[in-house]
Amino acid sequence: MFIAASAAVLVTMFLTLIRLFVGPSLYDRTLAGNTFGTCTVLLIGIMGFLADRPDFLDIALVYALINFIGTIAVLKFFRYRALGDVPDRAGRKKS
Repeated sequence: MFIAASAAVLVTMFLTLIRLFVGPSLYDRTLAGNTFGTCTVLLIGIMGFLADRPDFLDIALVYALINFIGTIAVLKFFRYRALGDVPDRAGRKKS
């Protein structure tokens, strides 16, 4: 059953990669990248269960946090064209 789940996650990852490269807009591609990261977290969890290694769940959680922060950073960069403080219209930096 878990091997079938692994196969389903791999098929989903392949379809997500297609959306990542073909996506019509930047936000579709960003969402596909986030979905690919989520599928990777699921795959790490399944592989950890199959290998009887519960420490893989810790790795999956760290990867999920990195995936979330990376997605937010990419969206902020494409909106403001900067990752640091963003100046307002008057030229002053917002906090």
